[in-house]
Amino acid sequence: MTEKRRQNPGPALILLAGCFWGSMGIFVRRLGAFGFSAAQIVSIRVTLAALFFCVLLFLKDRSGFRISLRDVPLFLGLGFGSILFFTVCYFTAIEMMPLSTAAILLYTSPIWIMLLSLLFFREKLTGKKVLALVLAFGGCVLVCGISGEGLTLPGLLIGLGSGLGYGLYSILGTVALRKYSPYTVTAYTFLLAAAGSLLICRPAEMTEKFAAAANLPSLLLFCVLTALVTAVIPFLAYTLGLRTVEAGRAGILATVEPLVAALIGVFVFSEPLTALSVLGILLILAAVILLNRK
Repeated sequence: MTEKRRQNPGPALILLAGCFWGSMGIFVRRLGAFGFSAAQIVSIRVTLAALFFCVLLFLKDRSGFRISLRDVPLFLGLGFGSILFFTVCYFTAIEMMPLSTAAILLYTSPIWIMLLSLLFFREKLTGKKVLALVLAFGGCVLVCGISGEGLTLPGLLIGLGSGLGYGLYSILGTVALRKYSPYTVTAYTFLLAAAGSLLICRPAEMTEKFAAAANLPSLLLFCVLTALVTAVIPFLAYTLGLRTVEAGRAGILATVEPLVAALIGVFVFSEPLTALSVLGILLILAAVILLNRK
């Protein structure tokens, strides 16, 4: 058992996913500078990711494209109920309240994951998990900062919806992995999310922006990099990690995302690093170390 635990790559894969997600700000800001709206950036990201995942599934195991009709609702839940729903809620929350407040509501996801894991998977709620959850969430609050300005009841519900949708990927993904490979799960999840994104991204307007780009090859390359770095690599790593890591624990480990985002803000965008941010980073690291102690 000890040897097996030492060789378990799951936690490292979850942490890797969180680190890649933390770099999202670089790509979102860059694509925003090209004139794309938040919904269009989401559509670019999930559509190209769906293409990558389908090619990967084709190369790994073509039989993985076959799924049971009974499991279609499960994949609809992953594509629409998780990926697309949480993204739409998150960007809507950003428009309704300060970014820091929206980010904190998004990072309620480990709480949702732990509650849903108790309900559906009967995961044990240990003192170590609770302490790690408190440390991680407290660290996120300090790293992101929170003002509470502009927070209304509709905004609160939408923000909490982003956290719930974010957390649903861990729950539904764990269920799907009992029957399907990670490659099948990610391919169908993003195919459905991409289909749904066409309803909100104004495809004709987005096409015009591509046509009007001064350097189209450069823009297309950056779109591909956005999909690879912020979706394909992290979601594949996270899904592979879910095979051997409990959903509740995975949700807490993934809170390294705001830590990485804060560091990128400092070193890439020259944003100030406050004492509270440093304390928040230390709290998140403490949660990760606590969860990985034997």
